[in-house]
Amino acid sequence: MRKKKVEVNKQMQIVELLSIDPNVKEVLLGFGLHCLGCPMSQMETLEEACMVHDVDPDIVVEKINEFLTSK
Repeated sequence: MRKKKVEVNKQMQIVELLSIDPNVKEVLLGFGLHCLGCPMSQMETLEEACMVHDVDPDIVVEKINEFLTSK
């Protein structure tokens, strides 16, 4: 059975990204998004987290999608 490919976007919540693949945390940490354990990350979108940390969300989305397709 094949897994359905998930296309990540910047409107997804951090908790949702981690539920797709917990190893996405490595990509997020690589961009300095250390908010994974923060209670706000339960409600925060990827775009919101990137704004707080002054990171381009489009680049993060691109890297996460590359990571997921490489698996």
